[in-house]
Amino acid sequence: MLNRVFMKGIVGLIIAFASVTGFAASIEGYWKSIDDRTGEQLSIVEIRKGADGRYHGKIAYRYPVPGGAALINCTKCPPPYTNQPILGLEILSGFKEDPDKRNAYVDGKVLEPKSGKIYKGKANLSADCAK
Repeated sequence: MLNRVFMKGIVGLIIAFASVTGFAASIEGYWKSIDDRTGEQLSIVEIRKGADGRYHGKIAYRYPVPGGAALINCTKCPPPYTNQPILGLEILSGFKEDPDKRNAYVDGKVLEPKSGKIYKGKANLSADCAK
């Protein structure tokens, strides 16, 4: 009897451990965006999985611009983003999990509000989920 209870406990621990280690990390959550050229903090981007199964990100917070005027609207952005408020603007779209590579996301688009340019995007999460 005690042996049977002990075995059920061991099996339960193995299942719990396998479920924790078996899932890949997700890009969902809040991420800090940093200017590649200056290293300054730009914003906090909220990334969520949409109903289409792809990941999308909106600007949730903008850091104050030291010694300069903050961009309020996306004046250089192409339609449908033209003159939209930067806060709440979807700057990441269409990212999907790479079926061939764990913790990798492909086929996305990234909008840079300052220039209005849209880039093809991909993402890789590091072991500590920092990138």
